Amino acid sequence: MSEPKAKSRAKAAARGAAPVPAPAPTPHRFIVIEGPIGVGKTSLATKVAASLGAELVLENADQNPFLERFYRQPRSGALPAQLYFLFQRAQQLAGLNQHDLFAPLRVGDYLFDKDRLFARVTLEDEEFRLYEQVHARLAVDAPTPDLVVYLQAPIDVLLDRIQRRGIRYEHYIERAYLERLNAAYARFFHEYDGAPLLIVNAAAIDPLHNESDYEELLAAIRRMQRGRLYYNPMRHAAI
Repeated sequence: MSEPKAKSRAKAAARGAAPVPAPAPTPHRFIVIEGPIGVGKTSLATKVAASLGAELVLENADQNPFLERFYRQPRSGALPAQLYFLFQRAQQLAGLNQHDLFAPLRVGDYLFDKDRLFARVTLEDEEFRLYEQVHARLAVDAPTPDLVVYLQAPIDVLLDRIQRRGIRYEHYIERAYLERLNAAYARFFHEYDGAPLLIVNAAAIDPLHNESDYEELLAAIRRMQRGRLYYNPMRHAAI
């Protein structure tokens, strides 16, 4: 415990107030929350990071100046939007020194591998070949998470959440695009073995607004250390 925090808790106890609890320990050093657009990964990552006292690593999609153009005109906007994301993510992750013994616990809302997943869904074949050449030349040494939480939800749930969060340019997202993206995520994580994987039925819970849902999911995240597990609220007691 750092000296300022210890002093703060001692003063609170002396005044008779309950001390501020420290975040409970977790065996993880880098947790990634993943899933398709609208599933709630960024909001959940933000909440989990706060609970664990972790550093937050977000992809900041709203900084991409080509994203609205892509949603309006997918054919002409896909390549510049995807290359921007590639450079942005590569630069951000390259700055994380995973081998530093004093590196903080981190929670992120994306895997670097997702970049190629999106590129394969959005780009034409010739564009994808160009993208692959650029990707190979970057040679990014991205940190490997020690836990990935994959949030799943059906298309109708994703569309409803996208509409409710009210980001103007996301209203141009087409159902067919979400269907291709959701299928690509399912294929990717069906074969994924890069880290322990917790697969969450995000349609059946509301961890952002229901504290009981959130605390149960957070407990499952804390316990998850190896293998692959499915978190379904109908049978989550088995986890």
